[in-house]
Amino acid sequence: MLETILCVDDDPITLMLCKMVIKKASFSNEIATAKNGEEALNYFNTLKNTNPNGEQKKQPQLIFLDLNMPIMGGWEFLDSFSTSDYSDYNHIKTIILSSSIDPEDLQKSKNILW
Repeated sequence: MLETILCVDDDPITLMLCKMVIKKASFSNEIATAKNGEEALNYFNTLKNTNPNGEQKKQPQLIFLDLNMPIMGGWEFLDSFSTSDYSDYNHIKTIILSSSIDPEDLQKSKNILW
C-alpha cells in the first residue's frame, strides 16, 4: 500500500471517482488532490514547510495526472516538474490519465521516460 497519491484533475467527478476507487482497493492511505498543474506544483513547493499547527504534507509516491486542465495543463506541469527545482521528486512515478484522443498526446506520453 502506498502512503500518499496525488491526483491532478480539474473535473470534480473524476477526482471523486479516483478517490473512491483508490480507497476501495486499499491502494493508498491518503489521497491528495489538485485541480490543475499549478496547484500540483504548489503542493510540492509546500512539502518541506510545516504548517502552523505542526502538520506536514506527505510526499506522494504516485501522481495521477490529467492533460487538459485550465491554468496549467498536464504537459506544462511535467515541463516544470522535470526541472532542477523539483529534482528531489524525480523518483515519483507519474501516470497520465486523460480522455484525450489526440495522437500527439499518446505519442508524447509514450516518449516520456521517468
